[in-house]
Order: sequence, then structure tokens, then C-alpha cells
Amino acid sequence: MTSSPKPSSAPARGRFITFEGIDGAGKSTHIQYVVELLRARGLAVVLTREPGGTPAAEALREVMLQTSMTAQAEVLVAFAARADHVSTVIQPALAAGHWVVSDRFTDSTFAYQGGGRGVDWNWLKALEVQVQGDCHPDLTLWFDLPAEVAAQRRAAARAADRFEQEDRDFFDAVRAGYRRRMDETPRRFILIDAENSVEEIKKQLENYFASY
Repeated sequence: MTSSPKPSSAPARGRFITFEGIDGAGKSTHIQYVVELLRARGLAVVLTREPGGTPAAEALREVMLQTSMTAQAEVLVAFAARADHVSTVIQPALAAGHWVVSDRFTDSTFAYQGGGRGVDWNWLKALEVQVQGDCHPDLTLWFDLPAEVAAQRRAAARAADRFEQEDRDFFDAVRAGYRRRMDETPRRFILIDAENSVEEIKKQLENYFASY
């Protein structure tokens, strides 16, 4: 007599959600709101960020934001931080059935270093495979905003780091990098018009996550 297979006790994999956009687009204003929406449904949610998320990655974040370096060096610092972040935080949380919400991930590297700095797109793709393997977001919310509007918001909000000090042409190129990334994997992206009011965006997010 053949016995029935026992049901697996392993938790279902959690979902991985990322927030993206140029500096000043408002993604950080809304990320906590989405985390609260998910937690209200009884989900275990890990909120993290890039560069950062671990002590080593946070140290590399400070280097990247404050120290002048070549575009290629920026890429390698970003992926070094990401390697630690993925293996230490993201993958274990997903395996435990938690949802992970990250303020930026690899799309930022493609947009800022690939689009803004002109780093070779294929090299970035090769590093993405080597560092992340099959760890990719299930959903990416792209807060899209014209560069000139984002600049006005940044000027009114805080002291600028070395990326935020870049000119409009740089951020136009970053925005184009995000567009290219979305065009490559359109089913993963949700486009948010970041020129809308905070309340309008919150309503859009609420409506979307009610059925996600």
C-alpha cells in the first residue's frame, strides 16, 4: 500500500516589491503607507533599502553617496552592497514567507549608472545575473516625474548628496534608463504618475494592493 505524500511544512515564498524613481519623485513618502497596508492584512513585511539593508551595505552606501568615484566603481560598490543585502536579508525573508519591500534595488543601478552615467547595459545585466541569481522583484512601483519638478522638490526638502547635485540632463538620462528597464520587463512594473497629489497616489496604491 502506497502512503499519501505528506504536505510540505515549508512556508510559501513571500513576495518582493521594490520602489523606484529619481530623487525627489516621492517614493519614500509612500513606501511606509504600502507597508502599513500589507501589515494590516496580517502579512509579515520586511522594509529595507538600497544601497543598504545590512551593516556592511550601509557602510558602502555612505561611500557611494559621499565619495567621488568613477562610474564603474559606483556599479561595483552598488553590487557589492547588493550581494550582502540579497544573501543576508532578502532571500532569507522571502524563504520564510515574509514579504520584502525595498526602497530601490537593481533598477536604480541600471537607471543611474546605465542611463545617467552611460555604463554598458550588458555589463550591468551580467553582474545582475552573477550577484542576484534568480532573486528579482515580483513587482516594481516606478514613481515617474519630470527632472525639473524633481529638482524643485529636492531643493525644498534637504541637503543634496553627490547624486542629487547632478544637473537636469543627468536626471533626464536616469529617467530614460528607468523607461528602458520598464520596456524590457513591462509586466513587473506599475507606473505611478508622481506629479499627482499625495492623496491621489495613496488612493491608487490602496486600490492596487486591495487585490494584489
